[in-house]
Amino acid sequence: MHSLNRRVERILASLAGLSMALVFSIIFINALRRYTLGKSLPWGEELPIYLTIYGVMFGLALAYMQDRHIRFTLVTDMLSEAKRERLYLLVDLVTALSGLGLMIAGHAFATKRGNLDSSGLKSAAGWLRDTTGIEALVWVGKTGTWQYALAIGGALLCLAALLKFAERLSALRSA
Repeated sequence: MHSLNRRVERILASLAGLSMALVFSIIFINALRRYTLGKSLPWGEELPIYLTIYGVMFGLALAYMQDRHIRFTLVTDMLSEAKRERLYLLVDLVTALSGLGLMIAGHAFATKRGNLDSSGLKSAAGWLRDTTGIEALVWVGKTGTWQYALAIGGALLCLAALLKFAERLSALRSA
């Protein structure tokens, strides 16, 4: 279980880092273009916003798996170690349910409004489709592709909480 959790943590950390590196690169290149050529990339303003949301969702699951999230410990610090660990097991289950709820709500949100064009990415999506001949790339220019970050983030939070639950339960049983 421990090695599986570490592998998942590495994947989440890599995805969060990649998202942030892409955000920085796009903003940097867009700023250079704006001040040297006098014009920005049409998608250079909107895409970093969406990539940041994805990065936050990857980081959210990573923080939960590493127990590095915000936690109010006023009450838990007064509990015995055994009671605190059992409470954390319950919190893991509640968090998994919350992640599941976020996943369902994110899916509903993305499917309800997902066909709307993303104004900054519509032209880039059309260019990608025309250049490659892959019709599915038109979804790069739809808001649903980017709104789906909520559903993916919910699924990742649910997975992270379940993996953390299994890790805590294993440690509690072996103690």
